[in-house]
Amino acid sequence: MNILLVEDDAPLAMGIEYALKKQDFAVSIAKNIKDAHRMFNEDIQLILLDVTLPDGNGYDFCKQIRQTSNVPIIFMTALDDEPNVVFGLDIGGDDYISKPVRTSELISRINAIMRRQKQIEGVDTGKITSGNVVVEPLKCKVYVNLQEVFLTAVEYKLLLVLLENKGIVISRNTIIEKLWDIDSNFVDYNTLNVYMKRLREKIETEDEKHIETVRGLGYMWKE
Repeated sequence: MNILLVEDDAPLAMGIEYALKKQDFAVSIAKNIKDAHRMFNEDIQLILLDVTLPDGNGYDFCKQIRQTSNVPIIFMTALDDEPNVVFGLDIGGDDYISKPVRTSELISRINAIMRRQKQIEGVDTGKITSGNVVVEPLKCKVYVNLQEVFLTAVEYKLLLVLLENKGIVISRNTIIEKLWDIDSNFVDYNTLNVYMKRLREKIETEDEKHIETVRGLGYMWKE
């Protein structure tokens, strides 16, 4: 996996680079947003993104990347209060990790995203249709009322999990395990709620409401 690490703290960046290279990841380091834009290309498979940078903030960079790419983005930030975490996820981040960074946890989260990407790529090539929603797994494309909508990797996987279990209530813990391949100690319910909200905003219309919240139990996809 080719990783773009956007981090202006040189000692931290070197430590993360060393740990990732020991796991056979290829790492490119950008010290600011300008360098990050210059270094980002189609070969980058994941971005590790600091929030506070010398020439701006990681949130703006994430928004700009999301205009053209669904590459997985993991925020690394000392701003780990709930509003900042929710905002980071809401603008298109796939995950977040609080500073000081624990490299073992970071590597686990990266590996989880890699597994999720492989699952997405390995899905049956036939179209999946449910009401006004159409998914083309081979192309990882989603259409609502024949118009393409753009989902992040987590949102896309969440949609597939719901579609694969149409008419069945899925618990929050089960969804978390399927999305991140880790137990719910690493990802709280609030994070899942953010992704559900984002997915609803992208695929539901006034006439077509597919995702039902089953209070106290979980979620269910309805035709």
